[in-house]
Amino acid sequence: MPDIPLVDVKAQYERLIPQIQERIAEVLDAGVFVLGPNVEAFEREAAAYLGVPRAVGVANGTDALVIALDAMEIGPGDEVICPSFTFFATAESIARRGATPVFADIDPATLNLDPEDVAAKVTPRTRALLPVHLFGRPMPLAELAKLDIPILEDAAQAFGAEGVATVGVASTFSFYPTKNLFGLGDGGLVAATDEELADRIKLLRFHGSLQKKKFEAVGYNSRLDELQAAVLRLFLEQVDGWNSQRREAAARYDELGLGELCELPADEPGHIYHVYVVRSPERDRLSEALAAASIGNHSYYVTPLHLQPALRYLGYSEGSLPETERASRDNLVLPFWAGIPAEFQERVVAVIREAAAVRA
Repeated sequence: MPDIPLVDVKAQYERLIPQIQERIAEVLDAGVFVLGPNVEAFEREAAAYLGVPRAVGVANGTDALVIALDAMEIGPGDEVICPSFTFFATAESIARRGATPVFADIDPATLNLDPEDVAAKVTPRTRALLPVHLFGRPMPLAELAKLDIPILEDAAQAFGAEGVATVGVASTFSFYPTKNLFGLGDGGLVAATDEELADRIKLLRFHGSLQKKKFEAVGYNSRLDELQAAVLRLFLEQVDGWNSQRREAAARYDELGLGELCELPADEPGHIYHVYVVRSPERDRLSEALAAASIGNHSYYVTPLHLQPALRYLGYSEGSLPETERASRDNLVLPFWAGIPAEFQERVVAVIREAAAVRA
């Protein structure tokens, strides 16, 4: 394991272990493990936190996307516009519904969808827009809303970012352990601004049934675990503090002069920094220097979705999305988590500075 890891999830929850154990013990004592009181309570609390009428817990973030698209009646013959610079699940969920992912390019400054390119990709078959609030940066959705096409927000990386979940008909979240709000395993949520859509999502997550006797649709077996919900309720109380710590850590990288060595993510008040991603044409060399110093690092989406083998049938080729492809070549993810020690960040910047000096 690197001396400085890319992410240290345990550092965030370690002080809470006694409370976590207490929450888990309460579930064990109750003996209710599926769709119990903690799931119901977490759904209410998460909806209140997000400022939406309803939230429905599901098994993971990918299921959240698939079930939301199903509830929106997206299927064969439909097109859904989404980014290519994102995790595979975004487009996979569209394809899983038998619909066609249509990729739009990204804004080079934010790495979120470029609204102008989205508008250019709209056809009579476009049934939904699926923007991603990438790396914790909320994408302003006003321009997309003007297109008068239903918006489903992929907010897997942006729980707690201001304004997320309030524009689209629904928004999806993942509680994978590295997320801003995380569980101790898989978990997901669909937040809906439309009550009827929320009812449909709730129906679909449990085999198309509300009472396990009458089945009104062909649904899914995708339920948020009661144990996870119990822990998520505790962590929901911490997420604002964790997000503030992430913003402080992002500011520290800037204060340490990292911007002299590579392109930093532009800050804005709503950005909650799911991860800290810089850009450099020397990405691979900097990555090698960090690895040699036993410092964890990573690069995201080095093969963007439009060039992935599983989606080759869509007919995209290199050069189709130039900003997406440039970002895939030059992004570098640095060590980052809520509460990362300042001395770790100082070491990261020192190694990058040394590598930059050798190049110069």
